[in-house]
Amino acid sequence: MIREKTLNKRERLFCRWYCATGNPREAAVRAGYTEAPEEKGLELLSKEHILKKLKGELECERELLRVKAVKGLERIAFGSVSDSVRLICDESITAAELEHLDLFMISEIKKPKDGAMEIKFFDRLKALERLAQESDGSSDCAAPLYRALNDAAKAIKGTEVQEDEF
Repeated sequence: MIREKTLNKRERLFCRWYCATGNPREAAVRAGYTEAPEEKGLELLSKEHILKKLKGELECERELLRVKAVKGLERIAFGSVSDSVRLICDESITAAELEHLDLFMISEIKKPKDGAMEIKFFDRLKALERLAQESDGSSDCAAPLYRALNDAAKAIKGTEVQEDEF
């Protein structure tokens, strides 16, 4: 039975910071590698056990991002415009009240010199189309990240990491 190599504390920190920043040098510095952090970050990316951990964390992060994106699209597609209308109609709204308005669906606000206010909303139809694509499972936005990780590992090792490893 082959024993899996476990990550030490700094390697786990490196993985977390790499997922957060996508930058091996910055992740190495934040994980506490002070000597030659750029080289150390690239070296860590070439290790099998680090890549395995990153794969798991990136998959989890990708799923969380997908859920957030779907929830945002749902808010655009099905949300209420009542707070936006209130913003236009009620000139006595205070800054404190403004903080509590749901203005998520607004893409742009203009206030020309004449004092009127123009509000543009995100396109509900596009949001619905995107939601339909998501429900089909026909979008994969993480492929470029996986290719970048593969290229980094290939550059360090001098060999190509198989696509199915990601």
